Amino acid sequence: MDNEIGSQLSSCKPASNDVGCPPQNGSVSIIQDSPSHGGSHATLGSHIAHRLVQIGISDVFSVPGDFNLTLLDCIVAEPGLNNIGCCNELNAGYAADGYARARGVGACVVTFTVGGLSILNAIAGAYSENLPVICIIGGPNTNDYGTNRILHHTIGLPDFSQEIRCFQPVTCYQAVINHLDDAHELIDKAISTALKESKPVYISVSCNLPTATHPTFSREPIPFALSPKTSNSKGLEAAVEAAAAFLNKAVKPVMVGGPKLRVAKATEAFVDLADASGYALAVMPSAKGLVPEHHPHFIGTYWGAVGTAFCGEIVESADAYLFVGPIFNDYSSVGYSLLLKKEKAIIVQPERVVIANGPAFGCVLMKDFLPALAKKITKNTTAYENYQRIYIPDGVPLKCEPTEPLKVNILFQHIQKMLSGDGAVIAETGDSWFNCQKLKLPEGCGYEFQMQYGSIGWSVGALLGYAQSVPDKRVIACIGDGSFQVTAQDVSTMMRCEQRSIIFLINNGGYTIEVEIHDGPYNVIKNWNYTGLVDAIHNGEGKCWTMKVYNEKDLTDAIEIATGDKKDCLCFIEVIVHKDDTSKELLEWGSRVSSANSRPPNP
Repeated sequence: MDNEIGSQLSSCKPASNDVGCPPQNGSVSIIQDSPSHGGSHATLGSHIAHRLVQIGISDVFSVPGDFNLTLLDCIVAEPGLNNIGCCNELNAGYAADGYARARGVGACVVTFTVGGLSILNAIAGAYSENLPVICIIGGPNTNDYGTNRILHHTIGLPDFSQEIRCFQPVTCYQAVINHLDDAHELIDKAISTALKESKPVYISVSCNLPTATHPTFSREPIPFALSPKTSNSKGLEAAVEAAAAFLNKAVKPVMVGGPKLRVAKATEAFVDLADASGYALAVMPSAKGLVPEHHPHFIGTYWGAVGTAFCGEIVESADAYLFVGPIFNDYSSVGYSLLLKKEKAIIVQPERVVIANGPAFGCVLMKDFLPALAKKITKNTTAYENYQRIYIPDGVPLKCEPTEPLKVNILFQHIQKMLSGDGAVIAETGDSWFNCQKLKLPEGCGYEFQMQYGSIGWSVGALLGYAQSVPDKRVIACIGDGSFQVTAQDVSTMMRCEQRSIIFLINNGGYTIEVEIHDGPYNVIKNWNYTGLVDAIHNGEGKCWTMKVYNEKDLTDAIEIATGDKKDCLCFIEVIVHKDDTSKELLEWGSRVSSANSRPPNP
């Protein structure tokens, strides 16, 4: 990982070390007028703001603190940016994560250490999900570096490097900007690295620099023109020949899409290969939403014993499987219980192809490999035909009386009917993972969840950011009560932004996913009056509507109102269900993950 600290010590020598006296470090040109980009009064802060606009960002998620206030002035002054103040740094980071999922890149601004370490968990999640998030920190005054002074918002040591050391494992580049001479270079290097690597970056900007001018900011910044990565042509040719030979001799090959299709920007190429090959087409759970489910050969989610009915049987009985962009972890493998054999698999990663137990090819881009393979592949529909032979349509939940307690499967039956190409779904960590996986997404319907990192509470901030990035879509979020308690505050920010999402708060009295892995009294939480809480946050300001739902009649009434009279409001529907009402998939998955977690130490 790169780590460039701009002239951190040598260029910031104090002129005075008197305790209580502000040290001086030469003079910098500071203007107090509204920042602007271009011209003799262009500033570091306006340069950062304009760069964010150039890469497609129109909203920045922030929490103010004394070290970042002048930087936020620059953000606010940029006509192309909207500053969205969040209730806490964790949610600001989650919002930038959600925003990046739809827009391709996100940004957040917080203050030094107390803000940085608060947002760190969200940035780690974005790193795990390959999302480019520009995390900007308002840092100490340039004159304080190297003075042996102790600053507030720190752990009480004169060493200011604690924050950046925490960010190093979860960002692909770090820049500390405490000198104007290299600020332009470091900013551009950080932003371009985030876009090239599709990972978060860390930028710390000294609090006395955002309004400083410098000759390097004197002209309108030229838009980024990132050099595209290219495949090794001979490696690409060899990989395609080997893969085609392997697949063309198979009797019933299948193909499975994984989450790294996004970072490789290869989803269209993947679908084109599916068209050319005729293979049965599945997705891993963390790739749901990346592949169109209306494709004629789509057979569902491959998630071992808890995936779509009949999908696992077709995948695991194939004599060749093409996995494109997979991540195999304990969660996606259902406690390492997938029945796959390496000698049958071709694994295609964003820049590498591995064929069974045989050759591996580096410097081969997925987006180049898939179209080339499509030209060499022999069409084979055997696996899909086998799927059609064994497929039995989904069962229908048992009919319940309109006034009897609501069941979760009835709830999701109604959510399914709400989906359209003008909407999207956000699924929180927990049983919503499994229930939302079973939703059939119409063409154009978005879908997001955080499977690799699995941080409870992610969905509230992610919903804020995602909905802000796609204002024409109405987003449905399915959130458990335990997760909501972690990050509930930023429902307030959704109201301030006049968002019109629909939140289904599933109140079952605890951490249900943890119960199914390992139960204990710690999985029971204090019940809140969730609609009462949201009403209190609403406080008569903005558009928000809430309803508590106990049965199917309540639910149908609530959905009718949310999609009718309150279609322009943020709608919060609290669904009361039994604590043991879970999907059968969670029961199976929980027992297998529990078994994996409880393996005894090796002798």
